[in-house]
Amino acid sequence: MLFTDRADAGQRLAESLRHLQGEEPVVLGLPRGGVPVAFQVARALRAPLDVIVVRKLGVPYQRELGFGAIGEGGVRVISDDIVRRGRLDEADLASVEHAEAAELTRQAERFRAGRPRLDLAGRTAVVVDDGIATGATAAAACEVVRAHGAARVVLAVPVAPPDAAERLRGAADEFVCLSTPFSFSAVGEWYQDFSQTPDDEVVALLARASTGPGPTAGAPEGADPETDIAEEVAIDAAGFRLTGDLTVPAGAGAVVMFAHGSGSSRHSPRNRLVAAALNEAGLGTLLFDLLTPAEEANRANVFDIETLAGRLTDATGWLRGRFAGPVGYFGASTGAAAALRAAAAPDADIGAVVSRGGRPDLAGPLLPGVRAPTLLIVGGNDPLVLDLNREAEAALRAETRLEIVPGATHLFEESGALQQVAALARDWFVGHLVASA
Repeated sequence: MLFTDRADAGQRLAESLRHLQGEEPVVLGLPRGGVPVAFQVARALRAPLDVIVVRKLGVPYQRELGFGAIGEGGVRVISDDIVRRGRLDEADLASVEHAEAAELTRQAERFRAGRPRLDLAGRTAVVVDDGIATGATAAAACEVVRAHGAARVVLAVPVAPPDAAERLRGAADEFVCLSTPFSFSAVGEWYQDFSQTPDDEVVALLARASTGPGPTAGAPEGADPETDIAEEVAIDAAGFRLTGDLTVPAGAGAVVMFAHGSGSSRHSPRNRLVAAALNEAGLGTLLFDLLTPAEEANRANVFDIETLAGRLTDATGWLRGRFAGPVGYFGASTGAAAALRAAAAPDADIGAVVSRGGRPDLAGPLLPGVRAPTLLIVGGNDPLVLDLNREAEAALRAETRLEIVPGATHLFEESGALQQVAALARDWFVGHLVASA
C-alpha cells in the first residue's frame, strides 16, 4: 500500500477507525509527522485533537536503548528491568531525565501555543503516528496515555513492519495498522511525499482543529450559523471535480479562497498555517486544488494561468451559491497570478487579494483591471520576485501595498517568516473583508 502523503494516509486510516465514533474518542498525534495524519482522523471522527509529547529516556552509553519515557504532567514510566541490567544509578537517571524534560516542555509549549492539554481521564485515546519503525516511541506514548487516565488506548498507524506490529499489539487495547509489508526498510518508502513536517505545520493543524468539528458542508444554506463548518467538499469547475477543504467559523462574515501555485496542493503547510490564522480571526477559508492529480503530473499546467484563473472563477461561483458574504483571494507563486487575473474580470466582485511570493507578472496586462485592494508580500531575500512585485505595484490601479519580510526567501522558510505573512494577510483581510461584510 502506497500513500500519496500524510493527509492521504490519515484519510484512509480514518475509515478503519469509524467504529470508534460512538465512544467519543480523543485523537492524539505524535509529533511531528503523526499530527497531519491524526488531523485527518480527528476530522473524520469529529473528535478533539491534541498532540502527545513523549520523550524516550535512553541509556547514557546506548541511547537507542530506552529505560523509560516521560510525558506531560510529570508522568514517568521506567523499566526497572533495564535500569537493573544496565546498572544505572540515580545520577544517570536524573541526568537523562533532566535533559529530556526540558525538551518536552519546549515542544509542548511550542505546539499548543497556549492551549491546555486535553483531559484524557476516562476517555478512549487514539494515538496516531505516520508509521512505525521500531515502535519504541509509540509504545511509550501508549504507556503515558494510560498514566494520564485514559480508559481505553487505541494505537493507529498507516504502516509498520510485521515484527514491530506484532510487538505493539500488546501495548494498546486495540492496534490498527493498514499495511505490514514484509519488505519494510523505512516508513518513508511507503509515501510518495514524505517531506519533513515542520513545527509550524503542527502548530497550524492543532490551532485549526481547536475550532472544533462542524456540520456537513456543501449545504450550508440550511446550516446553523452559530455552528462551525469544517468539511471536505467537491467543487465542479468546467466539468472537473476539484477537492477542497472548507472551514467557516461560527459567525464568519467572509471567506478567503486559496489559489496554490507551482505544483502545491491544498495540503501545503505554508498555506494551512495562514488559513489557521485567518480562522482564528473569524474568517472562513477554502483551500482547494486547482488541478486534478493527473494534471499536476505535467509541470507546464501550473503556468497555465488562464486555466487556473478560470477554475478559480468557477469555484468562486460555487462558493457564492453557498455563502452570501464577501470573498477574498490568497494566492501563492503562480496561484497569485491566477487570483489577480480572476479578480480582474469585470463581474468578479472580489473584496480583497493577498499575494505571497507571487508572480503577478504572469497576469500581465490585466493588472490595471483589478479593483480589489491588493497586498503583495515578498521576502527581502527573493530579489527577482521582489522586482516583479514592484513592477506590479506600479501597474495596479486599486489600493495596493507592498510588504517586504526582511531576511525571508521565496518560501518564507526562515524562523518567524510565515508568521509575519499570516499576520499581514489576516490584518489585510480583516480590514477589507470584515469591514465590507
